[in-house]
Amino acid sequence: MDKLTGKAIIAMGGGPTAVINQSLVGAVVQARQYPHITQFYGAFRGVQGLVEEALINLSEATTHNLELVARTPGAAIRSTRDKPDEEYCKRIFDVCKAHGVNYFFYVGGNDSAETCRIVNKFAAEAGYEMRVMHIPKTIDNDLKITDHCPGYGSAAKFVAQAFMGVNLDNRSLPGVYIGVVMGRHAGFLTAASVFARKFPDDGPHLIYLPERPFDHEEFVGSVDQAYAKYGRCVVAVSEGIRDAEDKPVIAGLVERVERDSHGNIQLSGTTSLGDALMDLVKQRLKIKRVRSDTFGYLQRSFLGCVSEVDANEAREVGERAVQIAAWHRVDGSITIERTGDYSVRYNVSPLEAVAKETKSMPDDFIEGANDVTVAFKNYARPLLGAEPIYERLNAPPVAKILQKD
Repeated sequence: MDKLTGKAIIAMGGGPTAVINQSLVGAVVQARQYPHITQFYGAFRGVQGLVEEALINLSEATTHNLELVARTPGAAIRSTRDKPDEEYCKRIFDVCKAHGVNYFFYVGGNDSAETCRIVNKFAAEAGYEMRVMHIPKTIDNDLKITDHCPGYGSAAKFVAQAFMGVNLDNRSLPGVYIGVVMGRHAGFLTAASVFARKFPDDGPHLIYLPERPFDHEEFVGSVDQAYAKYGRCVVAVSEGIRDAEDKPVIAGLVERVERDSHGNIQLSGTTSLGDALMDLVKQRLKIKRVRSDTFGYLQRSFLGCVSEVDANEAREVGERAVQIAAWHRVDGSITIERTGDYSVRYNVSPLEAVAKETKSMPDDFIEGANDVTVAFKNYARPLLGAEPIYERLNAPPVAKILQKD
């Protein structure tokens, strides 16, 4: 088969991750092996910058510089929350065609896959050959088809280590602690808090996910039971928890909710849910020491907490996208298939199979109203990589002299 000669362009969409630049650099460095990919451009600020022709020539970046960027969290060429419609995608195609771009790579989630699908459609209708590849990325781990998503392992590792620290703090000065973690529809990230448990009484003692209806009475009762049993209680809760009517819990706990640019209730970047749950515990259980934190954006690009497995796989999906586009002249989304304990292989799935829709935690990963199963731990543990070691003092008590039991 004749090789498709032309330029390539790459863009990033949605929230950044700790390993998204591995995919970027993997694609750029891999492309240097193919003379028929004549230049490699980066769209500054995602597809927003692409339609504005805010492009940079990544072919002129040194390999040394690229490798340092690969190990740096956050989107090196910036990102955007724009959700392109048909007209927007037509402008993306027009810019690519005007610049002689025949390879379009888009790093992102399900909306980015949908953008790829529409751009690919316009190219086909125009009779312009352009290979369009979606490179997966999301800390929510909610893309269909793929076993897991690059970006999730590192964010999950951050959540696990954060709750390790929270648990040690809470054991030092007991009380109730509520940590709110990202996840509008899928609880994979919040569920990773389970890896903070080492000893039988370690928290989080309760884990609430959006896949199970949240009940206020059950919540208060479970906090009360844990507090009575352990003298303290650590709670991990997803920002996207919903009630029995499938409405966001935050909407029923606060008087006024904010909405994002897509009309969705603002979950990240606000402490409303944690504050409301904290007030609920204080009012109902009369426990004085109750605290809450909202992790917000912390877990996305934390510099000192990158999973080696996650970084390697993020690099690989970028490389594979270029390989497949350059060698086989096909379009699609790179997906990860788990083949062993632990090994993976990389496949290409149709763009329409990954676009738009998301997946949730499967039922066999969730235990009751507020916990996760061993099946989830077996699934997620290899993605996080090595965890830090912590220990408890192991020394006998000294007999009392002045005070008698």
